[in-house]
Amino acid sequence: MANVGNELAASQELQTFLPGGKRKEKRANITPVDNGVNRDQWTRQFDFVLSLIGYAVGVGNLWRFPYLCLRNGGGAFLIPFFFFLILCGIPLFYLEVCLGQFSGTSSLFVWKMCPLFKGVGYGMVIVSGMATIYYNGVITWVLYYLVSSFQQELPWQACGHWWNTPTCRDNFNLHDNSSINNGSYYNNTEFTTNFTSIIFDNETRSNSSELVGMTAAEEFWQYNVLRKSSGLHELGQVQGHISICLLVAWVLVFLCLIKGVKSLGYVVYVTALLPYVLLTVFLIRGCMLPGALDGILFYITPDFSKLLTFSVWTEACLQVFYSLGPAWGGIITMSSFNKFHHNCFRDAVVATLADGLTSFYGGFVIFAVLGFMAKEAGVSVTQIATEGPGLALVAYPAAITKLPLPQFWAVLFFLMLLLLGLDSQFGMFESLVSGIVDAFPKQLSKHRMWVTAGLTALCYLVGLPIATNGGIYVFQLMDWFVAAFCVLVISFLECLIIGWIYGVERFCKDIELMTGRKPGIIIKICWCFITPFLMILSMIFTISNLKMPTYDGYIYPEWARYVGFLLSVIPLIPIPLFMVIELYKADGNLLQKFRQTLRPAADWGPSYKEYKHDYSLKEHRHTLPFIGLIKRLHSNNRV
Repeated sequence: MANVGNELAASQELQTFLPGGKRKEKRANITPVDNGVNRDQWTRQFDFVLSLIGYAVGVGNLWRFPYLCLRNGGGAFLIPFFFFLILCGIPLFYLEVCLGQFSGTSSLFVWKMCPLFKGVGYGMVIVSGMATIYYNGVITWVLYYLVSSFQQELPWQACGHWWNTPTCRDNFNLHDNSSINNGSYYNNTEFTTNFTSIIFDNETRSNSSELVGMTAAEEFWQYNVLRKSSGLHELGQVQGHISICLLVAWVLVFLCLIKGVKSLGYVVYVTALLPYVLLTVFLIRGCMLPGALDGILFYITPDFSKLLTFSVWTEACLQVFYSLGPAWGGIITMSSFNKFHHNCFRDAVVATLADGLTSFYGGFVIFAVLGFMAKEAGVSVTQIATEGPGLALVAYPAAITKLPLPQFWAVLFFLMLLLLGLDSQFGMFESLVSGIVDAFPKQLSKHRMWVTAGLTALCYLVGLPIATNGGIYVFQLMDWFVAAFCVLVISFLECLIIGWIYGVERFCKDIELMTGRKPGIIIKICWCFITPFLMILSMIFTISNLKMPTYDGYIYPEWARYVGFLLSVIPLIPIPLFMVIELYKADGNLLQKFRQTLRPAADWGPSYKEYKHDYSLKEHRHTLPFIGLIKRLHSNNRV
């Protein structure tokens, strides 16, 4: 953190600006001041870049993107994916990075730039808080697998354990019944075994139906890890092994964020970089397996006819959006700890491309192993490939058992998943912590550690239902609905506020004040027209195709639909609520109230202390987007 005593020297360096916003010397870094309280900053700027990459790259890059590629034209899916990554992902990511860096405050209070939409910030914090609760469930399961990987024999390697059924299979060859465990039935009285997952395979013998049970890896997941009940209506008891792992997961989050960005800046060097090393190790090892090349070719072989389907383009857009994580508040919050004059455009592009390229790179790792599994099982890759926890916690662990020293590879794999999950969790949870600290900066800034501890304890208690027998149903319901609709609405409102209310030209002048350069015309067009249009299309597609999830044949009851709908709208409730509050507080008639609440608040301005006194909204006045774009095009033509 810069010393406040250096402000005089820094103010002299500010005079080195040349006309047009260009600089001829590097300016000093001053700690932004928020409500008179010094705000932490990244110790090294590379810490911020790694934090952005870690936030964007998560377990979804490994268990969702490859499956989407397979389902939507293989290599051809990369065309719409990178199309939306450039026209939608980078503009939204850059917008939020600029908002956080300019204001020097968390997502909760950055929207004082337009008080009428103050509730957008509260919606971001709420959706991040809800997401951290169920997302830590993934980390919990990974922790349990990681601990189990240190046993002399991997517990999902073979049948014969107390959780296995009589039809448990030691391998994943669906056409080989010799591996079915015909011994005693290893039943645990603490939970009820669900036989609905047993399937009938009529492919090998047309005259008879033969029972084909689940593999040892799948039964370990279903009956040991989850110990699942029959449905959401039967949550059962809190499972000791999962509740302990859930506690450990929250302790890890607390320890990594105990000093905010100061401690996180050191942690990300491990959590953001080590997964790439491990991915490369798994890719090399996977390519050495028989059938790996078939799986990779299956992954990248393009089917361009799929591009004529509207749903393929929509799924590419949604994947870009949900993978990068805009509208959750984490990007704004992490950027608020930046130095004011940092080149944030470079970081936004690097983090966005890292997310897209990691998804593509991870597909090679996954499908090399899926090709090996398909060859072993004697089936096609499509029968092996799946998405979600089933890919990372069933299919891949099953393949690991076929490798030499399977314990070694299992530890590396689940360590990689743990690091990927923690990185994404950091950004969401930090958004929640910073929002509360920024609400009471003078009272809580010195007690940040206790705020973090209190929130982790609260989130642990609220997340205990995921540790019950019906936890998987709770997790899937939250994962399906929490971010299904509200984040699309929030992203659309972000573009609406920046492009059409606050004004894109005014916002570009704010960015020029930070970096000495305005954004290009393509970014402006995206903020005002392309990105919000794509958000509207995505919302329409999401609403029209939103269905209840299913898990292992279980159909959610009708009342679960209403619970899911409530989960999806909770983050949106503060938006109309604060609209009413702000309009009520404003003076004048209704029209005057709207005009007043659409203008930035009196304390809106740059976080850089030396600019606060001279910053004038008159010089950064609102200009309608199309007028500013026409002026820009006209000036370029004259040149």
